[in-house]
Amino acid sequence: LDAVEAMGLPLLRVAGVEADDVIGTLCAQAEEKGLQVLVSTGDKDLAQLVTDKVTLINTMTDTRMDRDAVKAKFDVWPEQIIDYLALVGDSSDNIPGVPKVGPKTAAKWLNEYDSAAGIVEHGDEIKGKVGESLRDNVDSLNLSKELATIRTDVGLDVGIDDLTAGDGDADALRKLFSHYELRALLRQLDEEAGDAPPDPAQDEEQTDYETVLDDKAFDAWCKKINKAELVAFDTETTGLDYMNAEIVGLSLAVAAGDACYIPLTHDYPGAPEQLPRDKVLAKLKPWLEDERKKKVGHHLKYDAHILARYDVELAGMAYDSMLESYVLNSVATRHDMDSVARHYLGKETIHYEDVAGKGVKQLTFNQVDIETAAPYAAEDADITLQLHETLWQQLTDVPPLRRVYEDIEQPLVGVLLDMEETGVLVDREMLKVQSNEFGKKMARLEKKAHELAGGPFNLGSPKQLQEILFERQGLPVLRKTPKGQPSTAEDVLVELAGDYELPAVIIDYRGVSKLKSTYTDKLPEQIAQATGRIHTSYHQAVAATGRLSSTDPNLQNIPIRTPEGRRIRQAFVPPDGNLLLAADYSQIELRIMAHLSGDPGLLKAFRDNVDVHQATASEVFDIDYDKVDGEHRRAAKAINFGLMYGMSAFGLSRQLNIGRTEAQAYMDTYF
Repeated sequence: LDAVEAMGLPLLRVAGVEADDVIGTLCAQAEEKGLQVLVSTGDKDLAQLVTDKVTLINTMTDTRMDRDAVKAKFDVWPEQIIDYLALVGDSSDNIPGVPKVGPKTAAKWLNEYDSAAGIVEHGDEIKGKVGESLRDNVDSLNLSKELATIRTDVGLDVGIDDLTAGDGDADALRKLFSHYELRALLRQLDEEAGDAPPDPAQDEEQTDYETVLDDKAFDAWCKKINKAELVAFDTETTGLDYMNAEIVGLSLAVAAGDACYIPLTHDYPGAPEQLPRDKVLAKLKPWLEDERKKKVGHHLKYDAHILARYDVELAGMAYDSMLESYVLNSVATRHDMDSVARHYLGKETIHYEDVAGKGVKQLTFNQVDIETAAPYAAEDADITLQLHETLWQQLTDVPPLRRVYEDIEQPLVGVLLDMEETGVLVDREMLKVQSNEFGKKMARLEKKAHELAGGPFNLGSPKQLQEILFERQGLPVLRKTPKGQPSTAEDVLVELAGDYELPAVIIDYRGVSKLKSTYTDKLPEQIAQATGRIHTSYHQAVAATGRLSSTDPNLQNIPIRTPEGRRIRQAFVPPDGNLLLAADYSQIELRIMAHLSGDPGLLKAFRDNVDVHQATASEVFDIDYDKVDGEHRRAAKAINFGLMYGMSAFGLSRQLNIGRTEAQAYMDTYF
């Protein structure tokens, strides 16, 4: 808002009034003056404002919506949009709508009966469950219509003629852009003022990094790094899989601009002779394994993995510019080196695609010619050192953040390194048995789906599903794809499954199919031949909350909600003489909620050291505490956490696979 005002743009703030209502009122005022109006929005609710003089524009897709476009998109005219929204409902705007009425049904009725009032008047003529739902929800329909209506009569202190852009405040903008490090906007501001500073990327000559190809140059660099207080270190490899990638070369930097690349195994036709990899690693091993020789890297854990393949245990991992960026501001930018360098140094680095190409023709690094590879690789080390110097100063200026880095994030690198190197043992034969069983269950579900559909079809084909569900069986269309086709997305099928058997069978089939393809078929393929274990990657610098993430495979997402999913977890086994221990915070979020809300029931539950989810289940389901089973507790957990984060009755009904009325009753009991 400060930036809008500093730009000199008019800013309307009307207490207690929705922005949509202000927009609607301004549209009405403009029309009275005979003006053509363009409303920038992606909100379908504003389609009700479209007239011969009011058009919507979605600047994200660069599409405009006039009267004909509204009709083409919704199959109703703008003046029918309010009734359309009232029938269909909109959970994001808390418009309940009429249950079982989807967009297709609403449009059909409005084309036949003209308005919601006309539909209600002819309600007795509408057959089936959807007709019953309409007749049972007339009061709700009237409420929905009121909620869906955008006002055009809000009392405003200004009129259309007052909404003109004034002169901007360049000094205020400069302070804002500097504070939020919006360098591109700051440069644009300076250029408009005619005093833009020179672009360092254009004026600086490319740094002349050294390519080390002989013993003399290598010995000189060994002396440099042994004397330096801190050295940036980076490996170049044949791939990203730390269990299989091989070293192609090494990069070192001891000061800004003072960096080198040591190519080792570039093997393209005509490649020059390079220092032997084993010889280089043997000479560097004492330095690499010396805890007193401090190193900085960008995602140094990966380099430690690579060196471990060559019997080198990297020590002295003092700093990591990726983690420094993450701790300083987890959401300011992505934390890959290119993004961090752009954000904090204002430098555009050489990208991997610039040297290796893109897509299927992308080269592995050993195939890149050394003349091209060296500047890229050496720059990695150089920029890493520069980033550390910049980021460490900023972290030092905020002692609590520096403590998070020094006491939590950096020490965790070694822990995660050991976890990843150790890997996880899985029972390959158990997974094979489960995969066969899932295959048989999929065949049974497929047969049942074919019977319900009246003939064979491909359950994995959205096009065939659309035809069977919405054309052949006439199920209500709840949502359309961007191309205007009825959606068969998971959430749509879940909603349909409450009333129709075929969508329920398809959901079950999809669930089992995903378990088979993602886990029981895939996990055995990810067992490393060298260790007989699965080795994931734990990422520290991804989730803004500080939580770790796991990839290749994602071991934090092994299913637990269904019996089949829990069986997959059984395939993760300890080696002989060991056990697997599950440990978790004791309902930390609920403890925070108890503290903030002061709720007597929650506070008592924690004081008495009882299971809060079990206590909630006892109250909500009206059963004795000792009689609560696992399913009751899981439902109560969904209620506790869902309501804490603002889940609606509709959302709860979908998560627990129950009716919306039943979900609302649970919520009412809870509160």
